[in-house]
Amino acid sequence: MSFSGKVVLVTGASSGIGAATAVLFAGEGARVALVGRNEAKLSNVAQQCSAHGNQPLVIKADLSNEEETKTIIDKTVNHFGQLDVLVNNAGFSKSGSLLEGNIIEAYDAIMKTNVRAAIQLACLATPHLIKTKGNIINISSVGSLHTPQVPQQASYCISKAALDHFTRCAALELAASGVRVNSVNPGPVKTDILENSGVPNVDIVWERFKNTTALGRIGEPEEIAELISFLASDRARSITGSIYVSDNGYLLKA
Repeated sequence: MSFSGKVVLVTGASSGIGAATAVLFAGEGARVALVGRNEAKLSNVAQQCSAHGNQPLVIKADLSNEEETKTIIDKTVNHFGQLDVLVNNAGFSKSGSLLEGNIIEAYDAIMKTNVRAAIQLACLATPHLIKTKGNIINISSVGSLHTPQVPQQASYCISKAALDHFTRCAALELAASGVRVNSVNPGPVKTDILENSGVPNVDIVWERFKNTTALGRIGEPEEIAELISFLASDRARSITGSIYVSDNGYLLKA
């Protein structure tokens, strides 16, 4: 697939799925804007993108901060002149439950990044995507489709269920303008999300995740990036409002 002449904005691009997605789009000829909080990691991803011939735009921003988030689209369009694809990938998890009494703290923090920032960016991007007949890919999770195995992850699953429904609502609203909106819902994927979320004994957790999938394996970020690329391409021109699961059969056993 070729994205030559296209501009792709990827949030949460400093590692994991976001980094793999940015590098893949760069390899397919896109001009890429990278958004993240960790400058060192962003710089590393930028170097990988540059190896494909186009210098990416690096935007350091915390999506939990509304003032920082509202500048991202303008910076991208001012630099590249257009926007064709928005990949809302940034997200995180925070432990909290009813019995522990801290679910509201977790909910507020998670929703601010996982849902509010995605909606804010989609809103700001819409006028530009209408001009290019572009599209939005929201990165959700299979957590949106089942109750969590541990109650402390309820807020994360709630946020992803909300993101799925936003995908459907946005797809319906923007269809008449020629803008498609879809969601990719990965199962366990080997990224640094557990470390970033403060989960202890991550190797043990990953092995546990592996055993919960029907195929007995954990996904790689590059696999999800390939699905994102397909949905963003003209090959998926008839697909909008869809929730695409890539989970190695995790939901079959959930």
